[in-house]
Amino acid sequence: MGVLDGKTALVTGGSRGIGRAIALRLARDGARVAVHYGSNAAAAGETVAAIEAGGGRAFALGTELGVPGDARALWAAFDERADGLDILVNNAATGLYGRIHEVTEDDFDRAFAVNAKAPFFIIKHGLERLRDGGRIINVSSGVTRIAFPTTTAYSMTKGALEVLTHTLALELGARGITVNTVSPGIVDTEMNGWLADPAARREAEGYSTFGRVGEPADIADVVAFAASPDARWVTGQNLDATGGSCLGAALSAAG
Repeated sequence: MGVLDGKTALVTGGSRGIGRAIALRLARDGARVAVHYGSNAAAAGETVAAIEAGGGRAFALGTELGVPGDARALWAAFDERADGLDILVNNAATGLYGRIHEVTEDDFDRAFAVNAKAPFFIIKHGLERLRDGGRIINVSSGVTRIAFPTTTAYSMTKGALEVLTHTLALELGARGITVNTVSPGIVDTEMNGWLADPAARREAEGYSTFGRVGEPADIADVVAFAASPDARWVTGQNLDATGGSCLGAALSAAG
């Protein structure tokens, strides 16, 4: 038996990359997984098929995030397929690269709408569905700890998510609900296509103390812990899953 047998999970942005790995792992642990997608129905279908091929249970639901009414639309689609929730993973996000003088107001607003506003209202409207003893896991980023001038606005969206995490952990503790953040570093997904450049990949590998970039499964396993009964006494925390990125000065500088 899996540790999540009888549980229902929702993973936003669950059709590709880190979200797909999370959906696969939670399903392997026994949860029935709602695989949310924004626009790529085919990718969500492939994720559901992979879960079912492994003996798990899943269904896809497609709603656009970052638009008015997005949270209500997501839950309406969810309610057609499930009755109640145990695990909510806010993984969906949009990237935003550029130094402060390069970021437009429209891009800034869009990033906050998807990365911060949508999770806030998904949680708000989901609390009546989330059972006592449930789990909320917000996927943030190591860029809130490490300064990258080209991701300033994106980092701000993730910082907001981390504030939401520890505040809700206090508010929802009486219901036995844990709220945690998992923060990946650089992960080898199709969204990080720039890793195909050998020089860029070597530089990215150099950030981690392990000398490699992350794989989606590296992040999914940490999320699975936060979703499991073993994490019952962990709440309001940011679980760093960056592979020890930028822990100190470069070794060459210390030599």
